[in-house]
Amino acid sequence: MRVEINPDLLRWACERAGLTTRIVAQRIPQLLSWENGIKTPTLKQLEHFAAHVHVPIGYLFLNTPPVEETPIPDFRTTENFRIGHPSPDLLDTIYLCQQRQEWYREFALTMHESPSSYVGSVTLNDSIKDVAKHIRHVLKFDIEIRRDLSTWEDALRQFIAQADEAGILVMVSGVVGNNNNRKLNHEEFRGFALSDPLSPLIFINGADTKSAQMFTLAHELAHIWLGKTALSDSSPITLPTNTIENWCNRVAAEMLVPEDFLYQEFKPDSDLSDQTTRLARLFKVSTLVILRRIYDLGY
Repeated sequence: MRVEINPDLLRWACERAGLTTRIVAQRIPQLLSWENGIKTPTLKQLEHFAAHVHVPIGYLFLNTPPVEETPIPDFRTTENFRIGHPSPDLLDTIYLCQQRQEWYREFALTMHESPSSYVGSVTLNDSIKDVAKHIRHVLKFDIEIRRDLSTWEDALRQFIAQADEAGILVMVSGVVGNNNNRKLNHEEFRGFALSDPLSPLIFINGADTKSAQMFTLAHELAHIWLGKTALSDSSPITLPTNTIENWCNRVAAEMLVPEDFLYQEFKPDSDLSDQTTRLARLFKVSTLVILRRIYDLGY
């Protein structure tokens, strides 16, 4: 059984996956003849093509390519411009997390669990210091404990465990689901938060560095406290124009490196490079976070 397909949809499906028809044709040689209208694919061939470019096969039967948007608020920017055209890997990761969140929400309802009081408990008008302090308190995210940990990986593992203990589902992966052939790109997104009183969920792009994942988790926790679902590309050196992203970045920085502690530890007269390395090791964050905090404090 052969099917009629708009060639524009074949090209769109390849571009959606970040490929060209000529690249895909190296694996599916018939594609160029379909694109040129010389031949039409069988249903089985079309299914193979859809699986290869990670597109729902139903899209290929539309008259024109669909306009896909992320299913959650998208606050990602690059050089202050909004990032468009989410990749199939990003979309599938969000859909997968939404499914898992919905499953856990149903489970929580069945078990008569109480909603988490911290979800949506703050506003953008609340004090950055107070919010960061409250998150640290709920998670028992103690600086002295971090100081004694030997590696950033140990610190991240403990940070995740503390969030889990507080009732937040934290997922970390560098691939889509369990598919090692679909690696996530940390330059496309670093994480996202799915806010819900019963099943708050945070996803962290595991393709990023451990220290960067620390900042992402802190940033997404701020989203949970705000009660705001969002997709982020949080970074300590960015200055988001979005009010919510900017606020969450500031909370994350204060949570990881509290101003009062930094004042005690920072020695302005010492070599800056030595200082940032020492403080990054102490707080178990990246040197970029330390530099940002030093700048924020007026040095």
